[in-house]
Amino acid sequence: MTDRILNWGLLSTAHINRALIKPLNASKRNRLLAVASRSQTSADTYAREWKIPRAHGSYEALLNDSEIDVIYNSLPNHLHAEWTIKALRAGKNVLCEKPFAISLAEVDAMTQAANETGKVLAEAFMYRHHVQTLKVKEIVDSGKLGKIQLIKGAFTYTIKNENDIRNFKDMGGGSIWDVGCYPISYARTIVGAEPVEVFGWQVTGPSGSDEIFVGQMKFRDGIHTQFDSGFKSPYRSYIEIVGTDASLNIPNPFKPGVKNEIYLTRDGKTQKINIKGEELYLGEVEDMYDSVIRGKSPRVTLADSRENIAVILALLESAQSGKLVIV
Repeated sequence: MTDRILNWGLLSTAHINRALIKPLNASKRNRLLAVASRSQTSADTYAREWKIPRAHGSYEALLNDSEIDVIYNSLPNHLHAEWTIKALRAGKNVLCEKPFAISLAEVDAMTQAANETGKVLAEAFMYRHHVQTLKVKEIVDSGKLGKIQLIKGAFTYTIKNENDIRNFKDMGGGSIWDVGCYPISYARTIVGAEPVEVFGWQVTGPSGSDEIFVGQMKFRDGIHTQFDSGFKSPYRSYIEIVGTDASLNIPNPFKPGVKNEIYLTRDGKTQKINIKGEELYLGEVEDMYDSVIRGKSPRVTLADSRENIAVILALLESAQSGKLVIV
């Protein structure tokens, strides 16, 4: 079993697939075997372009392909739960793109399906597997920063097309779902706990989804976090972790690459720490292999994904009510 190669199928021809095609082709333990679209013509065109052996003209056809072991669900946010559950019921393991779901009821239904089928289900938070993230966590846990006081972060970029699917609330649109989920997840990962209180502000677009979101999270032991996400700002991506003794700045926390630099500042002096990384999306691909074939728990557990969704929902509730929300 340890020599077995996992066959993957792409559920849709979404743009994010391109990020996974390269590591799947590079992996010695995984193979990209098929892609599915809503029409055979679209699937055939995509398969030719990316040199994928099989093209299925419907999502159901991919789920019925007996040689597919893992489904990568890159469908729009509001379809994550429905098609993940269908894939699990069809006997497939699933790597579901973030955000995992857009309600706790959906998360619970997905988790139940995974438990009942015995298949592996994980959320595709690629940054969690990267050596830079692991190094940052190691530095924080070592006590080099002292007692953690504050974590600040941002993830913004500009969407000019008003018809972009990420703008539509009924499809799980909004900047907090698309990119705000990253600094939220990052802070939770670094603290190693869940916030107890949150407060949020939002600027909404024509469909009612947030184009700008600003949030605060309070953890136990006096740890506070602040973040913003948005579709109307220049590209910004950073995390700053402030402790009683030192601070750590991560200029590229969510999409680290092969060569990375983070900065540790103590007593007014800044030390550059070079981190040799790897292809960003390779980690989640290999993590899925280890979970399916070797029985290891996924790095991003279902409980972890549920907590991240719970925090996002609490922040949205706060932004809508104008009140502090207890998580």
